[in-house]
Amino acid sequence: MSNAVSALGGVAWSDGIAMVAEVPLQGMITLRGPLGDPKVKNAATGVAAVDMPAQGAANCVEYRGICWMSPDELLVLCPYDTVGPNLEKMRATLGDLHSLCVDVSDARAVFDVSGPLAREVMAKLVPVDLAPDAFTPGMFRRTRMAQVPAAFWLHEADRFRIICFRSQAQYVFDLLCTAAQKGSAVNIF
Repeated sequence: MSNAVSALGGVAWSDGIAMVAEVPLQGMITLRGPLGDPKVKNAATGVAAVDMPAQGAANCVEYRGICWMSPDELLVLCPYDTVGPNLEKMRATLGDLHSLCVDVSDARAVFDVSGPLAREVMAKLVPVDLAPDAFTPGMFRRTRMAQVPAAFWLHEADRFRIICFRSQAQYVFDLLCTAAQKGSAVNIF
């Protein structure tokens, strides 16, 4: 059996106005079903060990969390090496409820953009109002980042976490580094 590796081998870049780094392997489980059903809520919160987020929000602590993806979809985050047992736990909790839970960990790449100007870097790339009073911790967006789909949230003060398809990891990393080049501060926030 081969060893799991991240999309870009843990690449990091810090020669600009913000730090860009690939996050180590992250466990990710897509959970689809009626979000108002207690079984769905219990399956998600039982694995992530956090409360269910509101619509358009993420509730994340370190490598655990729940991200609201759509009216019938959640992204459940857990440590990478616990995905298998967590899938079994979720399926047992869901029982015969019409639902789906699947491991998408290896199909995605995850990046952090951090530093006092991280908000500026992200604002150059996504069609979202990222003013501090408009985009606050816990808010979650699925959108486009230049030419590719991405999802992101303010993981903690001055640190965004971005999820993209693994096949687009190099493009997203290069895009983030370009937006964070020295001398590119706009000083809008």
